[in-house]
Amino acid sequence: MVAPSWRARSGRATLTIVVSRLIANTARQTVARTASRRRELIGGIGPRLLKLTATTLTMLTREVDTVNMLAATSSRPYHHGRLREALIDAGVALARAGGPEAVVLRAATRAAGVSNNAAYRHFADRDELLRTVCEQCMSRLALIMEERIAALPTDPDPVAGAWTRFGVLGRAYVEFATTEPGWFRTAFAVPRTMHTFAPCEGTGASGLGPYELLGARLDELVEVGAIPPERRPEAEYSAWSAVHGLSTLLNDGPLRDLPAAERERALRTVLGLVARGL
Repeated sequence: MVAPSWRARSGRATLTIVVSRLIANTARQTVARTASRRRELIGGIGPRLLKLTATTLTMLTREVDTVNMLAATSSRPYHHGRLREALIDAGVALARAGGPEAVVLRAATRAAGVSNNAAYRHFADRDELLRTVCEQCMSRLALIMEERIAALPTDPDPVAGAWTRFGVLGRAYVEFATTEPGWFRTAFAVPRTMHTFAPCEGTGASGLGPYELLGARLDELVEVGAIPPERRPEAEYSAWSAVHGLSTLLNDGPLRDLPAAERERALRTVLGLVARGL
């Protein structure tokens, strides 16, 4: 108890004491409420923690992973369940811009909007992703070859028509190589750690790949009497090597700076040599 005479002499000191006591009381009440709330929380959580089993923990982990994934990838550019397709699409885009060297898991996951580890649910490593992208690029080559053949008008002369289709097939091959050099290089960049394409892989709408499409045109030349049957076996090797070699020279070799007219002359020369050699 503070003496009245003292309060009378010092009104400001008395006010200070009162305020200090109020602050102290408020602090004690706050501490008490916090401790009570803490006991309530612990009391509520404790029994539930005791009931946790291995199955419950697994379920909780999955729920947390799902929440984290949704929060981190709300703007993900693929639909639920299409992560593999999204990674392949990203790899194909990378290949188009930078060739097979650009196809890496980290860049593909970044483009798909997922974490780096997410890719390993679908691809064991970079080589596995690259092989899948290579197949997609080979399919695109087959598709453009099919499209160019389908666009040709019907020729009443079967021999002339067969030779036209054979030449257009070679032109389509070189067209794809020079207009889509990234895809073209990637189509032939299957890692040595992986097996090459099976007959059903890297195909166009017809179910045939570029090599089979070439074989079909060679078979047609035999059927219409354009070339003798004895010249048919293994003719794919020389024909493919010629157009592939020219494509490589036009893309990355000493012919890459040729003007358009000279490129056309080179293509006609190569296709003519292949036809005369059959």
